Amino acid sequence: MTALVIGLLLFLGVHSTRMVADGARSRFIAQRGAASWRGVYSLASAIGLALIVWGFAQARQAPLVLWSPPAWTRSLTSLLTLAGFVLITAAYVPRNHFKAWVGHPMVLGTQAWALGHLLGTATLAGVLLFGGFLAWALWCFASLRARDRAAGTRRPPGQLVPSAIAVAIGVALWYVFAAWLHGWLIGVRPFA
Repeated sequence: MTALVIGLLLFLGVHSTRMVADGARSRFIAQRGAASWRGVYSLASAIGLALIVWGFAQARQAPLVLWSPPAWTRSLTSLLTLAGFVLITAAYVPRNHFKAWVGHPMVLGTQAWALGHLLGTATLAGVLLFGGFLAWALWCFASLRARDRAAGTRRPPGQLVPSAIAVAIGVALWYVFAAWLHGWLIGVRPFA
């Protein structure tokens, strides 16, 4: 469990830099350059992610079960992760309605993914993992929206075709991941 916690602190911590230490980040970039910052950021993220994966795998060997989620949470988890995949995809498709409406679809998609998994988890490791990501995503979304308001950010209106592309790709990725990759990579088959 220690590796999982350290990994979460490292991964989510580095992803929180602009929220808690934007000045230090800016000074680092001014002194050492943007490429150096990206290198440090990427290395810390990769180490954190590796620790999360390793720690979660270790915790699953001897899980500390907290409760038994009701059967309906499986369906809700599926719906929330579907929304998460669509929103995360929308972050990469220009001029879609999701970007126009929420501004930061990736962070909102992370919230949907984390909440869905948090509702369906029964273990302490799951609560730490998904609860950590949910708390971070809520804080990050609020911070980004406040930054947008302070900067007077206006987004162009969404267009139908890019929005449909984001939905189609997001649904396809969600299905492929849920039907095949989730079981292979994580060991849990959502549709079984």
